[in-house]
Amino acid sequence: MAANWKMFKTRSEAEKTAQTLLSKIEGKVPADREVLIAAPFTALSSVDSVLGSQDWFHLSGENMYPAKEGAFTGEISADMLKDCGCGFCLAGHSERRHIMGESDEFVGEKVTFGLANDLSMILCVGETIEERKAGNVQQVIDTQLEKGLAGVEADIVPDRIVIAYEPVWAIGTGEVAGPEEIKEAHLFVRKKLENIFPDKFNDIKILYGGSVKPGNCAEIIALDNVDGVLVGGASLDGESFSQIVLA
Repeated sequence: MAANWKMFKTRSEAEKTAQTLLSKIEGKVPADREVLIAAPFTALSSVDSVLGSQDWFHLSGENMYPAKEGAFTGEISADMLKDCGCGFCLAGHSERRHIMGESDEFVGEKVTFGLANDLSMILCVGETIEERKAGNVQQVIDTQLEKGLAGVEADIVPDRIVIAYEPVWAIGTGEVAGPEEIKEAHLFVRKKLENIFPDKFNDIKILYGGSVKPGNCAEIIALDNVDGVLVGGASLDGESFSQIVLA
């Protein structure tokens, strides 16, 4: 059950949200459920100070530059994320692709570099509304997975790779892909993973992201090949996200 806070929350706001979340779910998180928060760089340590001791919790960066260090003004490295307590990092979120202009190849560089530097990676894939209307959903996802995972070794530990299917038209719009649309896309992702990781594909988690809320989460995670959710707006409130975590 993953939260993506995007460009929201000061350090104190992040700490309060994490404390609210903890107060609502402490002692209630099922043994087979994990909670992840991708927080802004400035808030990572604040979130970790509240939740870092919980065995069900993972901290994630929202972005990372694929270099050890160097003259990359405004960027952050894998070591910097780990120094803040991160074990995960997002790559290929639609906002990075479509607002920041990141290519499929560059996203793949991030995935490969993050894995090589002891971060587990969440690779986001998904189509725009124009691509869906043109009937190109599977083609888009296929390309994003092919290039995003191009540098990943076939013997990768399955827990170190997570795929998040997030149809771009459903992010922050209130629109949610219907059950059949989600099942179709996730089945395609699973089959593609079988081609790439024939011995491990069933153990790689596939999350759904796109206007997930407390009221629709249970229905979504009950669908075939949906192993969790990637939540944006509804994760910004500790109580709201707690309902999703325990859905």
